[in-house]
Amino acid sequence: MIIVDGPMGTALAANGVDTKLPLWSAAALVDCPSRVAAVHRAEASAGATVHCTNTFRVQPRSFPHSYIERVTQAVSIARASIASTHRVAGSIAPLADCYRPDLSEGAKADHRPLATALANAGCDILLCETFPHVEEGLAALAAARGTGKETWLSFTAGPDGDLMTPRALSRAAERAAIAGAGAVLINCVAATRTTPFVAALRDALGDALPFGAYGNAGTIDDGVGWTSAPDPGPAAYAEIAARWVDLGATLIGSCCGTSSAHTAALAKRFT
Repeated sequence: MIIVDGPMGTALAANGVDTKLPLWSAAALVDCPSRVAAVHRAEASAGATVHCTNTFRVQPRSFPHSYIERVTQAVSIARASIASTHRVAGSIAPLADCYRPDLSEGAKADHRPLATALANAGCDILLCETFPHVEEGLAALAAARGTGKETWLSFTAGPDGDLMTPRALSRAAERAAIAGAGAVLINCVAATRTTPFVAALRDALGDALPFGAYGNAGTIDDGVGWTSAPDPGPAAYAEIAARWVDLGATLIGSCCGTSSAHTAALAKRFT
């Protein structure tokens, strides 16, 4: 079982860092890099062994003159904050919006600069994550794979699970496997709505390829996050994640609205 770290943006916001759009969590690389390092350290202490770089919003279009510098900085911060046996995953996000698949058209050619920068900075894995548009996700996978790095691809159906059906995810996972993905995941769907998508990954991939999930906290009524209270959130999240593990998932983490306490609950239960 591999435990992937929790959300950088949520953790930064919970510690008073300005994460407003369009830069969101990436602004912290300029304004308060020590806070980024603190998040990585907390996740490592909680039990995560794969750590995503703070590059979800670092792109040539958002940092036109300094994106390579910011990528190098983000990878260096992650590397310096975790154990030498842990792995750094370079985060590659949709170019426009992870909840607006309609904005993905024409984005295919633009992922190579970031993928190349992340690979050159020394990432162990490239993680193309939170893609609601299958074609853009596969294009990002191709760009990342072109660097020679192991690449994981994670799709999203959005918080409400309505941007992609489980059947569509199953077909996308089959295509990702053929295209050379090292693993396929589902993320940023409310944890309470994620299980059918994990089942779809199992149906598509079986034992042929690792798969997994990192869900978000859904609504506050779901009881798995979005509050400062430690319980029942992490324990409730781990209970849901147990269903994913029963389906065969071997890559488990958490997304928006969760914290390092959720990572700790996952590590305690599954490692």
